[in-house]
Amino acid sequence: MRHRTDTDSLGEVRVPHSAYYGPFTARAIAQYTVTGRPSREGLVRAFVMTKRAAAAANMRVGALDKRRGRAIVRACDTVLAGAHMGDFAVDAINSGAGTALNMNTNEVIANVALEILGRRRGEYSHLHPNDHVNMSQSSNDTFPTAMHVAALHAARHALPAIDMVVASLRKRARAFASHKKIGRTHLMDALPVTLGAEFGAYAVATRAARDAIAESMKPLAAVALGGTAVGTGANAPRGYRRAAISELSRVSGLRLRPEADMQYALQSRQAIAGLSSAMRGLAVELGRVSNDIRLMASGPVAGISELSIPAVHAGSSIMPGKVNPSLAECMNMVCLAIVGNDATVSGAASAGQFELNVMLPVMIDRTLDSLGMMAGLAPKFAANLLDGLGADRAAMRARIEASPVIVTLLAPKIGYQRAAALFKESLATGRTIRDLAVSGGIATNAEIDALFR
Repeated sequence: MRHRTDTDSLGEVRVPHSAYYGPFTARAIAQYTVTGRPSREGLVRAFVMTKRAAAAANMRVGALDKRRGRAIVRACDTVLAGAHMGDFAVDAINSGAGTALNMNTNEVIANVALEILGRRRGEYSHLHPNDHVNMSQSSNDTFPTAMHVAALHAARHALPAIDMVVASLRKRARAFASHKKIGRTHLMDALPVTLGAEFGAYAVATRAARDAIAESMKPLAAVALGGTAVGTGANAPRGYRRAAISELSRVSGLRLRPEADMQYALQSRQAIAGLSSAMRGLAVELGRVSNDIRLMASGPVAGISELSIPAVHAGSSIMPGKVNPSLAECMNMVCLAIVGNDATVSGAASAGQFELNVMLPVMIDRTLDSLGMMAGLAPKFAANLLDGLGADRAAMRARIEASPVIVTLLAPKIGYQRAAALFKESLATGRTIRDLAVSGGIATNAEIDALFR
């Protein structure tokens, strides 16, 4: 492999000749061998948008000459169009505060811009990653800003997918509205409910969790750009901050605003932690729903067998004809992963010290992971599992008749103690509560039917 020699503040570094990154990135690649993958594309794109906005703002306030500034803007547009993504090569979990990714971004943009200016990669005397691409910025303010932009875009993508799940649960609630079944508490028989009411409650819970995610997005619109080092705004010219955030809003398609307290913007990661926490709330609900579906679909002979599930693929490599609740199982795993991700994010949010939280790379990686997994699975979960669920109405009705717990409906008439005696007699003899009540003159069939309604 051919190499070129680049120079940074620590000295000379051999960089692959074809690479658009530079010496800082080359050093970082050697140090951070953690996940084996680079930062997520959504974060990279958000970072490049931030650099583009900074260059435009620096030109507007007269801090950056138009020749270099326009080259940087064109370089950013080239990357945003999909080029050079392979050059963002620093591991997803890298240096504290994400300095390595910030510099990786600065170097790629600088080298693309140098070629636009007719220069060779590495000729930093003409356009420098720090002096020009990183002008009026610090990793302290650009990484939190890129985090917010990336998280907002990912959440926007995830919400419609979650809405599909809500819509499918509501459809099942309507389809099963008249399907009576035994309710269950403590995994034991309880009073009758309808399968539709169960699914209606699932829809309510999922919608509430979805709305909490949407609410948690609002604080992310406040960004740290312009705070530079420790929130002081050092080295940022007058007018830059407002111009940069205005330009970033335009480029990203988001309605962003400056965070009112820039030291807070760097110290606290409350906004990202809030989004992650809201995703955990959704995971808790959908994990519970998936568990219920798996239990109700268990069988077909030795389980509950109230629900039938669509066959998306063979369930077993050895047992022919077996169909498993594979999508519900997958949703369970995604939900468990999201809960684990939130534990990481909340721990990282509490690990900041003084003027800066440096745990940024792992926080945004785990948050984007949660959003991406849900956005990927939720539409399949809705279309290929929920929409295809069927119900054994006759079996559910028979279980209501057979369950001794329905004696509860007679308790107001005959008293708790006598009802308990009937319960025990039903269990001991195998006779139904209906049979015992009618034969004992406690109630007529018509009265019991009315109670069931």
